Amino acid sequence: MRHTQFSHPSKLVAAALLGLALGACGGGGDDNVVPQSKAFTADGGVSAFYRWNAVLPSAPGVLLQQEPLPASQVLPNASQAVRILYSSTDGDDGKTAIYVSGDLQLPKGAPPVGGWPLIAWAHGTVGVADVCAPSWTVRDPRDVDYLDAWLAQGYAVVSTDYQGLGTPGLHPYLHARPEAYSVLDSIRAVSKNFPQLSSSVVIVGQSQGAQGAIATAAYAPSYAPEIKLLGTVATGVPYQLQSVLAYLNALTAQVPTNGFTSVLGTLEAYAWLGYATAERVVPGFLLSDHLTAKGKTFYAVAASQCLGPIEDNIMQNKLVTSDVFNGDVTAWATQTLQSSNYPTVKFAAPVFVGTGTLDTDIPTAVQYLFAKDACAAGSTIEQHYYPGQTHDSTVLASLADSKPFVQKLFAGLPVTSNCAALTPPP
Repeated sequence: MRHTQFSHPSKLVAAALLGLALGACGGGGDDNVVPQSKAFTADGGVSAFYRWNAVLPSAPGVLLQQEPLPASQVLPNASQAVRILYSSTDGDDGKTAIYVSGDLQLPKGAPPVGGWPLIAWAHGTVGVADVCAPSWTVRDPRDVDYLDAWLAQGYAVVSTDYQGLGTPGLHPYLHARPEAYSVLDSIRAVSKNFPQLSSSVVIVGQSQGAQGAIATAAYAPSYAPEIKLLGTVATGVPYQLQSVLAYLNALTAQVPTNGFTSVLGTLEAYAWLGYATAERVVPGFLLSDHLTAKGKTFYAVAASQCLGPIEDNIMQNKLVTSDVFNGDVTAWATQTLQSSNYPTVKFAAPVFVGTGTLDTDIPTAVQYLFAKDACAAGSTIEQHYYPGQTHDSTVLASLADSKPFVQKLFAGLPVTSNCAALTPPP
């Protein structure tokens, strides 16, 4: 498939690619062998589009290239859909120039005066392997229906894959700042190159993407103050993930009584994908040094497969933390999970929070605590519970309330906070 490359008049810097093997210096024989990196990257399996071999612009948010999406990935209500590659900043170190992939889908019909209002979608957990990047693979049917609903409202949808998904290096799963930078730079990239888009944006996200959406709202004033961010929609909001260790230990202790449950399997998958990113934030840490034989087998699956097969592997083998890791994970896992924290819960624009009362992936009490703390910080929060809805089903159920919320934002109408009426989950 052909793609368009864009030239840049700005100062250029070399691309820093993570996870490459280090070249050895010296004489002949074994001295010339190139040692293989031990870093866990989950790279490979995607097309050449996802590798940028030229120098990178010094500015983040520059569109590097685009190509049409395959017909199977074009949403039903889209008139045009393109895969994009754009410059960004490594969110973990806050300075290294990187590039990130994603896609843009435009509604049908003629754009309104001022251009299509823009929805920036932050996706939920798919895995860490490059082949799981939403711009590369076919989306989950739920996400197709959800994003198509926004297109039907006359909104364009830009979707980041996030740093390291599709592109080189390990995806810093559940790291708040990398997610935020990836979302913000996707907005910059399309806004500068697609004149049919308006300058107004609403961030929308679910699960990991809810974290990404909330992080985007938190980091936008400092990282991308020029973006006209009107508000945020988030369902299944993660918060204070350091508590996941104690929660998993409690569930594991119940296995002899309750058996190995699907709830535990799902949460272990989330946690262990997050633990893999310790290499990015803990000095001198190598994941391979901390794995049992079963752990190495599990991470071989995680490096090449997406969330469904990863969860299946955990369930089939009834894996718990002690099966995968050869020692106590508490210290380095806690340090790693600190990267999930939001820099603030005081947001400049309104935030919609949707919570299913049967959500076991992100417990309802955790989501309530986020809304409560954001309200206490002075944020404008519109919070809704969805009785009988799970982590998954809340996404579509929430449209009944999030559509009018977003319509108000784009129309410039005020959103009324319901913080005063906020109650713990039923």
